[in-house]
Amino acid sequence: MRVPAVPLTLCLAVLTAVAAASDARAIPLTPFRSEAQAQRYCPLDVVVWLDFAKGIYYAKGQRRYARGFDGSFVCREEARSSGYRRSLLGLR
Repeated sequence: MRVPAVPLTLCLAVLTAVAAASDARAIPLTPFRSEAQAQRYCPLDVVVWLDFAKGIYYAKGQRRYARGFDGSFVCREEARSSGYRRSLLGLR
């Protein structure tokens, strides 16, 4: 039995659709201007300071927590699921 040939453009279209679907699983972030607002939004989670430019987050007690112009308070689980990683600088 002979298998019909599949056009290359169809194969590329399927691969592109699969790649786009895998990227759609990231949970959107909900940034807040104050720590209190973020804690009300996620009362069972830890609030962290997310540095958007560096792609990392800082926990309370770290030197760079709540510092910088291109950051925001977010819930730690949202930051983790969106691909941000924790900072190891300034851990006490």
